[in-house]
Amino acid sequence: MPAELVIYVFAIVIGIFFGLLGGSGSLLTLPILVYVANLSPSIATTYSLFTVGVTSLVGLLSYYRRGLVHLPAAIPFALPSFIGAFTVRKFLYPILPDSLLSIGTFTLYKPTAIMLLFNVLMFVAAISMVISTKNDEWLQKNKLYKYRVWFSGLFVGILTSLVGAGGSFLIIPALVFLVRLPMKLAIGTSLSIVCLNSFIGFSSDLYNGTPIEWQFLAFFSALSVTGIFIGVYLSNTFSGIRLRKVFGYVLVCMSFAILMKEVLF
Repeated sequence: MPAELVIYVFAIVIGIFFGLLGGSGSLLTLPILVYVANLSPSIATTYSLFTVGVTSLVGLLSYYRRGLVHLPAAIPFALPSFIGAFTVRKFLYPILPDSLLSIGTFTLYKPTAIMLLFNVLMFVAAISMVISTKNDEWLQKNKLYKYRVWFSGLFVGILTSLVGAGGSFLIIPALVFLVRLPMKLAIGTSLSIVCLNSFIGFSSDLYNGTPIEWQFLAFFSALSVTGIFIGVYLSNTFSGIRLRKVFGYVLVCMSFAILMKEVLF
């Protein structure tokens, strides 16, 4: 199978995961752009932000029509998340040195560090979703709750823009465990945050002059959007608890795949 065809097939798979598990389809976007499309991690983060933004926007509209987007929960999470996302892509990311750490003959370069950070965050989120036995319930809204959501949003926004992954592998666990949204509602709600975070990060990259191959990016994103309709249809056959487990196991598999690629090969 030609290499370009493989890339585009994976683009559809990304869309399917978006429809099935919300913005967590972004988990596939960055590794596919790096390892299959052979883009540098720096360029791949920019392309990932655009694809994730467009695809999550389409998914958001679909989930909203089904009543599975809770905007009051998204708003106090989203604002500090946007601030973190813009700040990192505009000011921090461009000044990070290519060589982050040197110990003897070992040197940790920025592209490798990005992928390893992505991997660690993914694995932690995966374990939290797989081993949790908590039932869906609302957390009493008080000042402590609001502060936790604000600080969680800021933290997620910073990490989202740093790894260019849309952040749903962090947003969804936060909405489930902090806000206590039911899984399907958390998936739909996360799409609103992921969509805006991704477009803010992408706009910052454009402002910084990141080169874009628009023909490839537009076609890749269009195929991802096509796949999301398949995923939305499939999501109707899963319960919220089962989706949470699927989400966790997908993260575990992706985490090990990235670790093997970066460390063993």
